[in-house]
Amino acid sequence: MNAWKRWQDYATMLFGVVVFISPLVFSETSHHTATIGAYVLGVLLVVAGIVAAYTREARRSLIVNAPGLVAVLTFVAAIVLLFSGATGIALTAGLMAILTVLAGATLRMGGQAQTKSV
Repeated sequence: MNAWKRWQDYATMLFGVVVFISPLVFSETSHHTATIGAYVLGVLLVVAGIVAAYTREARRSLIVNAPGLVAVLTFVAAIVLLFSGATGIALTAGLMAILTVLAGATLRMGGQAQTKSV
């Protein structure tokens, strides 16, 4: 598949933007650890989406799977650390991480569905 043509990469970028703006949406900017965490993780998701979109690597490449790796990091930060009591930010980051992994799974499974024959 050509670079910049996978909807999964654009979805990852969108999910990163949602994580980035979540402290502003929920007015929880007073939780400095959670706010900075959301900003950093949101930027990482956007950058991972851009890098994955830019590359022409195969589906099983580590570069294409970078958004999934960042999503796992986001999920761990959101759920385990709970962003220092900022529930809205934590739930948003956790949900966006799950959606990023699901979008990445559709990318990986898309190639398998085409190669199977009955």
